[in-house]
Amino acid sequence: MTDTRFDVLAIGNAIVDIIADTDDAFIASEGLTKGSMQLIDEVRAQALYAHMGPAREISGGSAANTLAGLARLGHKTAFIGQVATDQLGEVFAHDIRAGGIHFDIPARDGAPSTARCYILVTPDAQRTMNTFLGASQYLPATVIDKSLIETAAILYLEGYLWDPEEPRAAMRTAIDVARAAGRKVALTLSDAFVISRHGPDFLAEMEAGRIDILFSNEVEICALNNSDDFEASVAAIAAKVPLLVCTRGEHGAIAVENGVRTEVGAEPVAQLVDTTGAGDLFAAGVFAGLAQGRPMAECLTMGAICAAEIISHYGARPEADIADLVAKRLG
Repeated sequence: MTDTRFDVLAIGNAIVDIIADTDDAFIASEGLTKGSMQLIDEVRAQALYAHMGPAREISGGSAANTLAGLARLGHKTAFIGQVATDQLGEVFAHDIRAGGIHFDIPARDGAPSTARCYILVTPDAQRTMNTFLGASQYLPATVIDKSLIETAAILYLEGYLWDPEEPRAAMRTAIDVARAAGRKVALTLSDAFVISRHGPDFLAEMEAGRIDILFSNEVEICALNNSDDFEASVAAIAAKVPLLVCTRGEHGAIAVENGVRTEVGAEPVAQLVDTTGAGDLFAAGVFAGLAQGRPMAECLTMGAICAAEIISHYGARPEADIADLVAKRLG
């Protein structure tokens, strides 16, 4: 086996988050479903931006957020994603490299522009996401660096990116490379809408033994099992993967590893500000714990610590020293 250079290499959407405070009335006036994520085209993106209030721009993208957390926890990471040759593309590339994450995918010339997610945050800290995938959905299989994937202990795939055809082909190629190299493959389900379109695909990958670690939340795991019964869904899906990790918001999280179940509670949060990125940073904590060889309960607790930090401020990149928070809590 090739020597390990990275703890986690992720393939995901290269997105810049554009975040604004709003209220329920604005959500209703725009015809949006509060707390949901929907895909929009560039025309709708421009119209929504014109209507929303003052905003802040912060690099995002689910898998990229996870890597940002992992890097802050002291781990070596790499990212594969597509930006365009525009200002937001430069912002994303700068931010991810400045965070210590390896990123060398060339920017794409021409339309469409770099992906962006318009995140509307209501006073109860719920976020309604409107995503223009832009250049990110044109990630070609030709940029998959076989040698790079072979040097990563875990290949992490973002479910959101399974939707467009080109990135889906790229991720299938990456899975082949990782499995041939004896590396682990992790997948995050991302959102129920992704499962509604690609649930059978995901299940087929699991049943073929091509997914080692699955991240989900309560809604997603039930959607994947086509059931309203959470416990039945956990049991059914856990039988298909070596490790299932499922977050439950304020009720904590569970993991089922080779039939052994572990549960932890949520960590306290002084002030709930914005839930954007909670699942992403939870995954970062779990990955870090796994890389450090910690017991599963500690891996989940690390995830909960990171999630609690991220929801205490705007944006999905850590602001506090999460490594210090973990050290104080777990040693």
